[in-house]
Amino acid sequence: MFTGIIEEIGEITRVEPSGDGWRLTVRAAKAAADAVHGESIAVSGVCLTVVGSTPDTFDADVMKQTLDVSALGGATVGTRVNIEKAMPVGARLGGHIVQGHVDGVGTVTEVRPGAEWSVLRVEIPHDLAPLVVDKGSISIDGTSLTVSAVSPADVDRHWLEVSLIPETLAATTLGTRAVGDRVNLETDILARHVERLLAFRAAPEGGSR
Repeated sequence: MFTGIIEEIGEITRVEPSGDGWRLTVRAAKAAADAVHGESIAVSGVCLTVVGSTPDTFDADVMKQTLDVSALGGATVGTRVNIEKAMPVGARLGGHIVQGHVDGVGTVTEVRPGAEWSVLRVEIPHDLAPLVVDKGSISIDGTSLTVSAVSPADVDRHWLEVSLIPETLAATTLGTRAVGDRVNLETDILARHVERLLAFRAAPEGGSR
């Protein structure tokens, strides 16, 4: 379990084929310093398991399904990534509940710089649109953010906007995002549960025959 509060920006230093997936090496000094085999680290919002480490790097396997459904599938050596270690029991929940299970990939369509902040507009998949609400929580590349605007329900192409404060711009990879960049999206877990409950309420009793 994570909170979406990014602890450092790491860099992918090796991409090695492993079966039908990859083994990644990520340089992230804070995370790697006390990393242990089997622990979870979120890499740009994707929960990965540590399989090896050095004082400043850690290795993790990424299966094909993860590569297919997340922006990690386009990562290369030199790609900068947001890093967060799993939340310890009893810690403050500074962001919101983030599982590290990416729901889909969005595309940055607009970046509007302000005097002290920047607004990012991201086009999102149609099936995720009902799960995103104005002033609700969203994880973008593992960063816990508050949605500042959403597209109307009746449009063909759905989008969301987030307003990024100077700290977020400096402490995460979102500060260098440009139009066309693909980003990992994880919607609020509560919204996903509500959608599932409503689907069963709407289904005929006993299911389809």
